[in-house]
Amino acid sequence: MDKSVQHFVDETRGIRTGRANIGLLDSIRVDYYGQKTPVGQLANISVLDARTLQVKPFDANAAKDIEKAVIGSGLGLNPTLEGGVLRISVPALSEEQRKKLAGRVKQLGEDAKVSMRNVRRDVIKEMEAVNKDKSGDVVLGDDDLKSGKDQVQDLLKAHESKIDDLAKAKSDEILTV
Repeated sequence: MDKSVQHFVDETRGIRTGRANIGLLDSIRVDYYGQKTPVGQLANISVLDARTLQVKPFDANAAKDIEKAVIGSGLGLNPTLEGGVLRISVPALSEEQRKKLAGRVKQLGEDAKVSMRNVRRDVIKEMEAVNKDKSGDVVLGDDDLKSGKDQVQDLLKAHESKIDDLAKAKSDEILTV
């Protein structure tokens, strides 16, 4: 369940909020000598101001490849190449774009919750399977089994509320002009 929460955080880090954030470029992969390589491994990324990112490649030959990858990423970012350094202006989002992105955050949150519910289901199945040994004798009492199921349910509720809080915070960040 912790992995589902972390995955949600990682997925939402790359969603635009209208402000410059180095996390925007986390999902971009650059075709560098035949390998799909994350931008962060090819360049130093920094935030110049609220609307501008600077990408300084370690290898000057990679600048054009990084520029192509950013343009082709579908994030709506247009980099400018100046002396081997990319400057990326993050345009303001329209109200419609903000609502779409907030909906995407909500969907990612629901996907994370489904993943955690699948974990709960698997754990409960495993507990029930372990409850009976190979000879068919009951290993745990019904009270112990119920207590274990309740603990798993409590864990699920705690993690779901964490996802809800993170999704609300990200949606608020996106919808704030």
